[in-house]
Amino acid sequence: MKHKIDFRTYSEALKRNQLLGLKCQGCGAVTCPPIMVCQQCAGSDQEIVELSGKGEIKTFTTTYVAPLGREVEAPYTIVMVALEEGPWISGNLVDMDPTKVNMDIIGRKVTLRHKVFPGDIYASGEAARPLFDLL
Repeated sequence: MKHKIDFRTYSEALKRNQLLGLKCQGCGAVTCPPIMVCQQCAGSDQEIVELSGKGEIKTFTTTYVAPLGREVEAPYTIVMVALEEGPWISGNLVDMDPTKVNMDIIGRKVTLRHKVFPGDIYASGEAARPLFDLL
C-alpha cells in the first residue's frame, strides 16, 4: 500500500518529538525526510515508520549570515547526520558554541530533539526542524 507524508505531517510529528520516515516494502531502505518514492529503488510501496533520531555526524557547516527573518540565530552549525536506520538528514547542532566547532565533531554521536520556529520571510508559517545534541 502506498503511503505519503507531507511536510505538514512530518513537521507536526517533529513537534511531538517523533521523527517519521518511510520504509520501502520492496528493498527495505528507509527514507527521511519522507519523499514520494524510495531513494534506493524508486518503489512507491512504502510504510510510515518512526525513527530513533540517533546517529553520527558525517559533515557540518557553520553559518554566520542567516536568512532574512532569522538573523538572531546566527551563527549556527548545521550537521549532516547518518541515522542508525540508514538515511542522512540535516539539522542544527545546538549544544556546542558554533564559533568553537571544528573537525573533531565528525563521527560524534548525536540524538534528535526539535524546535518550533515561526519561519522566515520565505516560509508559509510555523514549522519544526531537527536539532541535534551531542551524546
